[in-house]
Amino acid sequence: MAETVTTRTLTTGPGLLASLDPLLREWLPRQRWFAGKGRPVTGFSLVAATELLPAGGPLGLHHLLVRAHQGAPHQGTVPGDCYQLLIGAREALPPHLAPALIGHVTEGPLAGTTIYDALYDTRPAEVLLEALRSGARIGALRCDRDPTQEIRAGLVPRRVTSEQSNSSVIYGDTFILKLLRRVVPGINPDLELPLALAREGVRRVPPPTAWMQAELGGEPYVLGVLQPFVQGAADGWELALRRLAKDEEFAGEARALGRATAEVHTALARALPTTTLGHAHVDPLVAGMVERLEQAAQAVPALRPYAPGLRTAYTALADLAAEGHTWTAQRVHGDLHLGQCLRSASGEWSLIDFEGEPARPLAERRMPQPIERDVAGMLRSFDYAAHSAESPAPGWAAACRAAYCSGYAEVSGVDPRTDPVLLRAFETDKAVYEVVYEARHRPDWLPVPLSAVRRLAASDPS
Repeated sequence: MAETVTTRTLTTGPGLLASLDPLLREWLPRQRWFAGKGRPVTGFSLVAATELLPAGGPLGLHHLLVRAHQGAPHQGTVPGDCYQLLIGAREALPPHLAPALIGHVTEGPLAGTTIYDALYDTRPAEVLLEALRSGARIGALRCDRDPTQEIRAGLVPRRVTSEQSNSSVIYGDTFILKLLRRVVPGINPDLELPLALAREGVRRVPPPTAWMQAELGGEPYVLGVLQPFVQGAADGWELALRRLAKDEEFAGEARALGRATAEVHTALARALPTTTLGHAHVDPLVAGMVERLEQAAQAVPALRPYAPGLRTAYTALADLAAEGHTWTAQRVHGDLHLGQCLRSASGEWSLIDFEGEPARPLAERRMPQPIERDVAGMLRSFDYAAHSAESPAPGWAAACRAAYCSGYAEVSGVDPRTDPVLLRAFETDKAVYEVVYEARHRPDWLPVPLSAVRRLAASDPS
């Protein structure tokens, strides 16, 4: 029988958070999804705390929204990001949950317990599914669902172990629950866009089955989305690497993936408003690209020799806009790459994870964009895959890039390569972002985006 979720809300006074503070300061910055790496946590504030299973039993389960404050040099404490935590509390932690350990609480409401990341545990995962299945209202938490989709009780959960910017749980190979870790107020595209595509009858994106939000201060915080699990699907990135390892072509899959992308873009243009970008819109777009390039060159010295050449990609776009050229903008995926694509056992491609780049403001992620932004992300992903092989395969990447654009044109009627200035500007912006990311997180990978930087800096902007 599914567990009953209680509706008792924990106190949001200082006692609970004060008792967890020293443990969270050590644990939170070590998590893959923590966005404030490199800056110390200087304090916490509790946004919301809800008790899902009561303390005092064999297992307490607490849902927390916690804002982590981080000090800026010479500026004292500044507001930080809000994180979603699912905290389990036991008297003692079983050995199989040792990797989930946060620490031992000595004071406050949870004194005498060991707390841990509850997503490692099957019972808390079952509680979440039951809340979604029943459309529960628990304190500030609100669960909604699509009434046309059945959610069976008793599905066995397992945590997705691969590192990612969020956390996921698979239920019986039927559903996958994605829990957002860094949450912001407002309409999250990771729910908004799949719902819009479901209304359009698009089968390239798994339709949301249920979702969890928090209503705080009159604004929704999207916390998690449950979607059908694509059984037997291969992650696009892993599939590409397997083909590379066997020295097999991937152009056929790239063409099919281009078609799938175009189908999604076409449906998004039908479902949601589009706009025309002219000089007044392109100028701030270019200014943002130039600013990101300048900041990146300051942060990564290896980028500096190429900065003048890269800047021509942006000035060429600004020049076109000044001449009166316009572009259509629409809602797009926002962070498209091979890892955001799944190939089913039957060969059909699906697109997932419509959150956009989490580091960018939500309002920016929801803005209409030229489709070239998504295309540029995928072109960069083919490049990454080719350079990840034991023997770099630039010819493999070039074939995939061409096939992807051709497949896109077969559905949309427009080949992205027919607007080389816009495509180069977005690909350059993406490569600059990658340089900063790799320099900070994976220095060994820095040569991959730098190889693209050299190519893009030498490109003819016309």
